[in-house]
Amino acid sequence: LNFKIGIKIMINNIIENEEYKELVEKQIKENINFLLKMNQEFSITANIEPITFNPELPSVIKNQLSKFSLFVLSNYTYTTIQIDDEYLSFEAGFGSENFGSVVKIPLHAVFQIVVGESIIYLNSVATVEKFNKNLKKNSLNVFKNNPNNKKFN
Repeated sequence: LNFKIGIKIMINNIIENEEYKELVEKQIKENINFLLKMNQEFSITANIEPITFNPELPSVIKNQLSKFSLFVLSNYTYTTIQIDDEYLSFEAGFGSENFGSVVKIPLHAVFQIVVGESIIYLNSVATVEKFNKNLKKNSLNVFKNNPNNKKFN
C-alpha cells in the first residue's frame, strides 16, 4: 500500500509540475502544427472546464458536454484552426441548430489528439484540476484580490 501511495505522489509531483505542463504544451503545439503541415484533419478530446466559447454556448447545449468532450476538426472547422504557445482555437457548430461559436482551448487541456481511430497523443496534465479551473473565475479572483479593486467586491 505504501508503495502505491509513493508512486501516486511521484506521478502527481510530475503531472502537477508547472515546468512539465509547459513541456506538454510545447509537445501538443508541435503535434498539431505537424498535422496542419500534413494537411491532416484530426479530432481532440479536451477538458472543457478551462475552455471558453465565444459567444457562450446556450446552457441547453453546454450542459450536454462531457467533462472530456470530443471535438472533430474537419471541413470548415479545420480551416479556422489557430494555434499559439498557449491556445488552440477554432470555429465550430453545436447542437441540432448548429450554434456557431469560437472554441478557445488552453493547450494543456487537450487530453487526446486522434487521427482516424488512433490516439496519437495522450496528455495526463489535462486531468490536473489545479490547471483546469475555469480561467475566468481565476482572473476575477486575481482582480478582486488586488487591494486597489476592493471597491468592486
